[in-house]
Amino acid sequence: MRLQLLPLSLLLKSLPDAVHSELLSRLFNHLLKGQYIADQLHELDGKRLAIAIGDTHTELVFTIRDGRLARAPGKAWDVRIKGRLEEFWLLATRSEDPDTLFFARRLNIEGETETGLYVKNLLDGMDFDWRAHVQAVAGPRLAPFILRAVERLQLDRRVQAVIAH
Repeated sequence: MRLQLLPLSLLLKSLPDAVHSELLSRLFNHLLKGQYIADQLHELDGKRLAIAIGDTHTELVFTIRDGRLARAPGKAWDVRIKGRLEEFWLLATRSEDPDTLFFARRLNIEGETETGLYVKNLLDGMDFDWRAHVQAVAGPRLAPFILRAVERLQLDRRVQAVIAH
């Protein structure tokens, strides 16, 4: 495991899965504001998705309702993605192509085939549009000022560089 993942690994091992599921569902829902992928989640309404991180013995279960992620009680799932923390980190940071992670079996999908393929394709096509996110979060009156300030300070290049890595 990469040294920089050690604090995250310890955190995942020390708190109950329900706490992580709750925190991550709130974070994901915030990050999804203004993103194309958010509109695609409606196709998964009512589905339960699990993320199983083998090396931390963590299993996070979410349900999708009205295009939003929520912590799901219990351990039942329709689709589960399994792997090590490092693979999930590579997926989340886009440091590795999702297809590569899945085809090399570094990440595995179990459960409903059609739902699993839909989720994998969503992950594969995921690109974070930070400008759309700022517009969705800040609203039509404040967003233009924020975007102009970011561009004036040339922070947009830095933001794009972080997202690209």
